[in-house]
Amino acid sequence: MAKLYESGENYLETILVLHNQGKNVRSVDIATEMEFSKPSVSRAVGILKNGGFIEVDPSDGFITLTPAGREVAERIYERHRVLTDWLVGIGVNEKTAMEDACKLEHDISVESFEKLKQHLREKHQQNV
Repeated sequence: MAKLYESGENYLETILVLHNQGKNVRSVDIATEMEFSKPSVSRAVGILKNGGFIEVDPSDGFITLTPAGREVAERIYERHRVLTDWLVGIGVNEKTAMEDACKLEHDISVESFEKLKQHLREKHQQNV
């Protein structure tokens, strides 16, 4: 399995979100959602495919996550949701909270994230 950087995690998260919206995902959908150029997305899709994170159907171009890709995407998306909700809960406006969560979700350690979730469950009765 290839090493995955922040940008790759963002692509996988975007694919997951689009799939969760009931969409069949193609490169153009990712480009639109992320506001990236089609050549940039095409390059990233190739890297993710070669890394074993996605599959691209040769007949229609639909992109699906492999089990490894889904695992990464779900982990990042969970971090994004929990961090956004936490920041909004402490008074950060939603737009800033979402932007900051995007930055934090890639760098927070597993230990710190698990402790944050535990704190939110125990002290704030949040279901995370």
